[in-house]
Amino acid sequence: MSESASGGAHRPSTTSASASHPTGTAGHSPASSYAPQSEVHLLDRLVVLYRYRWLCLTVFVLVSGAMIIQGYTTVRMYRAQARLQIDDERSTAIPGLQSDQNTFYEDPEPYYQTQYRILRGRDLTRRVVQRLRLDTVPEFNGTAERAPTPISMLRDFERRLVSLVRRAPAQPQEEPPKLDETTDESALVGAFIGRVGVEPVRGSRLVDVTFLSVEPKFAAEAANALAEEYVEQNLQVKLQTAQNMLDWLGKELATQQQKVEESERSLAEYREKENALSLDDKQNIVLARLNQLNDLVTKAKTQRIQREALYNQVKSIAGGAAPDSIPIIAQNPNVQALKNKLSSLQQDKVRLLERYGDKHPQVIAVNASLQDTQRQLDQETARAVQSVRNEFETSVLEERTLSQNLEAAKVEASDLNRKGIGYGVMEREAQSNRQVYEALLQREKELRVASNSRANNVRLVDRAEVPGSPVTPGGRRTWLLSIVVGLVLAVGVAMGLDYMNDTIKTPEDVTKRLRLPFLGLVPSVRGAKQQPLLTSSHAPVDFSESFRSLRTTLLTRYSGEGTKLMAVTSAQPLEGKTTAACNIAMALAYGGARVLLIDADMRRPGLHRTLRLANERGLSQVLVGQARVRDVIQRTVDPNLLAITAGRPPSNPSELLSSERMKTLITNLRSGPFDWIVIDTPPVLAVTDAVILAPLVNGVTFVIGAEMTRRRLAERAIETIMEARPRQVGVVLNKVDFARNKYYYTRYYGHQYKNYYAEKAS
Repeated sequence: MSESASGGAHRPSTTSASASHPTGTAGHSPASSYAPQSEVHLLDRLVVLYRYRWLCLTVFVLVSGAMIIQGYTTVRMYRAQARLQIDDERSTAIPGLQSDQNTFYEDPEPYYQTQYRILRGRDLTRRVVQRLRLDTVPEFNGTAERAPTPISMLRDFERRLVSLVRRAPAQPQEEPPKLDETTDESALVGAFIGRVGVEPVRGSRLVDVTFLSVEPKFAAEAANALAEEYVEQNLQVKLQTAQNMLDWLGKELATQQQKVEESERSLAEYREKENALSLDDKQNIVLARLNQLNDLVTKAKTQRIQREALYNQVKSIAGGAAPDSIPIIAQNPNVQALKNKLSSLQQDKVRLLERYGDKHPQVIAVNASLQDTQRQLDQETARAVQSVRNEFETSVLEERTLSQNLEAAKVEASDLNRKGIGYGVMEREAQSNRQVYEALLQREKELRVASNSRANNVRLVDRAEVPGSPVTPGGRRTWLLSIVVGLVLAVGVAMGLDYMNDTIKTPEDVTKRLRLPFLGLVPSVRGAKQQPLLTSSHAPVDFSESFRSLRTTLLTRYSGEGTKLMAVTSAQPLEGKTTAACNIAMALAYGGARVLLIDADMRRPGLHRTLRLANERGLSQVLVGQARVRDVIQRTVDPNLLAITAGRPPSNPSELLSSERMKTLITNLRSGPFDWIVIDTPPVLAVTDAVILAPLVNGVTFVIGAEMTRRRLAERAIETIMEARPRQVGVVLNKVDFARNKYYYTRYYGHQYKNYYAEKAS
């Protein structure tokens, strides 16, 4: 809530505000540096309540009365509470038989939410309705007494008075109507569910089940019946589910057992037909032999390639190649020995020929040995060549034989593999059927054990007791609650309305919100359409005194010699700007100063109507050169107060006010015989005339209507006038309702003393 709405927290200090604001009087030192300390008082907060006292009283009476009537006419309801413990289904699982994955959710929250819905479900409620025979309970079959209302209470009081005077004949008791088993039972179920409450206890697995009823005993019976039926229904659902599962498992076991027998019979027949008794051993032997033959073929092929290369070298001898050029022949030991022997004989022959002739017996013998050795060398070379040829042909034959054996082994392995695939498929099928059968059999045993145990994960912890007091307040509690609620709503309405009302209401709004010096306040005059002049006989004394106080403030702020020029403006129309300007000028004139009042609002002039002057010629004619100043100055009721009206409205008032003629006029008036020149200007937010005149005067007096101008509009208007950099700006709070804000102005401004002296003066 805004501080202005609550009447403010402390008294505003106009002196400190003037000294701190940048638009304060240049060279002017404040008369006093006193600033009262901020004080928060409880009574300050009551200003808003006093301002809206009639609205608060109306809200308090209506709300409290409505709640009191509602409290006395409302049927007292009793709440009974039973407590259940709902554990997850894993708590009832048989250890070693049931797995957690098949018995409960990973997240238990959906399970508990489901149970809460079941507690308020129609199926469970229908069973409780039938158990309690709800159609015979007057509260639900429509035979109970209706809730009292203000009219029924008056009629009941009248009937009691009549019964005291004379005895009325006894009325036969009506039997409760018979209910339809279909539509009425559905209505009973819906009515019963509306009375049921399910509240889980935070941080536990406990659940409170409550029931509301006008009869405390029946409330306890209904809560206990609902809890017991829920426990029984939960157990029956578990047993029925287990029985249904057992029936299904029995059928599945018979079917699966037949599949197991058929698959095992087919597997046995296949073994006998395909001779697959030792199929695994055969496959191992064939695979080992296949791997061995594959290695031998590879080795034989490598050996054949090597020997083929040697054989190709040997075949080159037939083409005229020397046998010594073939490494395998040259490296033959026998060939090397014969070559060495042949070389030795040749050396002997050469040595003998050097000593003897060709016919010498030793030479002949050496020649014979050479021929014999050469023959042996040729024979040994031929045998080496033949050996290479034989080894090559043997390698080719061996490779061919091993390749044939390898192909035969592959065919045999392929045949065994085909038989093994069929056998494996049948064997896996038989094993799968056996596993499924065993799993179903194990599950059947677990379900039988679990169903025989009759374990229940829900139990009744606390039975509902008969409540001793109703849940709805009555008697003194109704009165007290109604008064408290009425007070709270009344205060809330007042504070809310005041918070939404952001208009300028108090001087503290001026000093704190607008940050401008506060010059004074002017009270509103009740019963008058517009504020009167000081010369009027209808002007109250406190109204006149407010302008005298304002005159004192202006004399203090506008100190010094010479003529003082002051412009009077406002943010928007209808704030009493023109009347305030006239009364300020009159107050200054009554103080002995010679005052000239100028109406610069040439768009909508009003000064001549307020002072009852002629407006044929005025400021507009002077600025356009159609008249002289002495011709437009008019006298008023006070000899010290002269006035210049606006004259006939021109087509360009802003241009006339910003012209050199206007500046010359103000300069001439400054040197004239006047002590004060008060210029009434148009509202700032409407036109820019006041902004044009602001730099030409000594100060600007801003008139704000109390509770009329919103704070944002006032701030915008002041921001606009500040753009012209006036020498100083002060605010007058106009049309203040002292009666509505009596406490505030009495506490901070001593308004009661003004009234005291006003009464004495009158």
